[in-house]
Amino acid sequence: IRDRDQALRIAADAENTKRRAEREANDSRAYAIQKFARDLLGVADNLQRAMQHAPTDAADPLVKNLAIGLQLTEKELMGAFERNGLQKIDPVRGAKFDPHQHQAMQEQPSDDVGPGGVLQVIQPGYELFGRLVRPAMVIVAARGSGGAEASEPVAQNPYAAANDPAGASVDTKA
Repeated sequence: IRDRDQALRIAADAENTKRRAEREANDSRAYAIQKFARDLLGVADNLQRAMQHAPTDAADPLVKNLAIGLQLTEKELMGAFERNGLQKIDPVRGAKFDPHQHQAMQEQPSDDVGPGGVLQVIQPGYELFGRLVRPAMVIVAARGSGGAEASEPVAQNPYAAANDPAGASVDTKA
């Protein structure tokens, strides 16, 4: 009985080691592009800034084509991000501040957004397969603001289902 028990333990240990190695290999494949993605976020930010100042209604066809080219380039970059699992975190005005996805840069009083709600997004954040790459930089409504209570943040992780037993969605209301 003792030898059999020891053999079962060794087999279980080998199986656990195999599963752990597979999980680590999958994680390293999934997150291998994290540093590269972080480097490209600066490019995306600068492209967005250029688009904000590009005159789309210019009379000069060269200027108008430049603005259209910027839009198409940004659309292609965002498509590449999505195809590789990089999702934008861009909370809407009034969404509840989530310290796991947002970085509060400033607090301001507000008449239409309740305390703890997002007033403005300074810079969108990004996550890679649910892992935060860069938090969204936001301005938050201060205590004593007169708006309605902040709404719950919208789940943006497409891999986290409501009935996910693996724990992809975590309850942070502690």
